[in-house]
Amino acid sequence: METNLHYPERRLIELRMAHHEMDVCIDNATLHGGWRDDLQLRRLKKRRLALRDEIVALEFSLSPDALA
Repeated sequence: METNLHYPERRLIELRMAHHEMDVCIDNATLHGGWRDDLQLRRLKKRRLALRDEIVALEFSLSPDALA
């Protein structure tokens, strides 16, 4: 059986995992004061938002049209 590693469902799982890992990293940093560089923390948060936007767009493209 041939495995396609580029299925949209697989990409969605990868994005969710990356988003979760980023959540944990940001939460740990903010709770324990682990970030000395505010700019780096802001960049992580911005990347997390971009991941969330990509997840929502992919979920929307995979879901059947509710208006149809």
